[in-house]
Amino acid sequence: MPVPILLVTGFLGAGKTTVVNHLLAHAEGRRIAAVVNDFGAINIDAELIAGANDGVVSLANGCICCSLEGDLLRTLSTLLRRDPRPEYIVIETSGVADPADIVRNLMDPVILREAPLETVLCVMDAATPPSALDDALQRSQLRVADIVALSKLDLADEGAGARMREAIRAQRVPALVVDAKYGELPSALLFPASDRAPAAREPGPKRPAEERFETLSWTSDRPLSLPRLQQAIGKLAPKLARAKGLFETVEQPGRLTVFQFAGGRATLAPGEPPSEDVPRARIVFIAELGVLTKAELDETMAACVAAG
Repeated sequence: MPVPILLVTGFLGAGKTTVVNHLLAHAEGRRIAAVVNDFGAINIDAELIAGANDGVVSLANGCICCSLEGDLLRTLSTLLRRDPRPEYIVIETSGVADPADIVRNLMDPVILREAPLETVLCVMDAATPPSALDDALQRSQLRVADIVALSKLDLADEGAGARMREAIRAQRVPALVVDAKYGELPSALLFPASDRAPAAREPGPKRPAEERFETLSWTSDRPLSLPRLQQAIGKLAPKLARAKGLFETVEQPGRLTVFQFAGGRATLAPGEPPSEDVPRARIVFIAELGVLTKAELDETMAACVAAG
């Protein structure tokens, strides 16, 4: 039987990982293989999803999560050879990836026969200003979607969802627009029961790749001071498109803190105890090309390291 693919796209910080997390945690007996297309030198995304190391983790409910290393088609071929074979494959794209290029790759005749692209889901932060849809990348992510999921409604003002729906309609996007509070979506919407393979789709014209963002990774072998870190992030925030990481603080020794920054908002959540063989702080910063230098980042973040 063919293994349907769900492609999850969306801009930096839209909430894609939250959606994938929910799908894996609520698989309802389905064997789901999640492929994380990480953006950055440190594979933070896989850690947030499943505490993975070595690129692959098997979950107790029969699902697996793996990092995309190298060619997507080769990764899919490896998954299809697993025993037992997954019943569904979820691919989380990078926030700066044009999904039209990925759709084009998935139209490879061999992959289309074995793992057809069933659904394209675009996750969009409900608080995104409608003017952001003038961005060519965000328009591409919208226009290839079958479903648009509005995320972070709990963090947006009351009228944000309605404004975003109107902005999406103005783009003449034919996709179904649904709310996705806390990353939750009806599984029947994403994994429709069908005994036929989906038809090949037209991804649209291929555009030249645009190097628009760069990733700067920062690590420390010592814990951080949380007040100093808050000051540093406040200083860096105007230049950041996204940031995520794991770190230990002097205020909470023996436990990692999960850090996320997107849409001008920073969040902290408790993580697992740190491993002995990894740095005490690992953070990925994503910014527009040329906006933030490595020297500036290192100088700002060095002030967060606790003395000792």
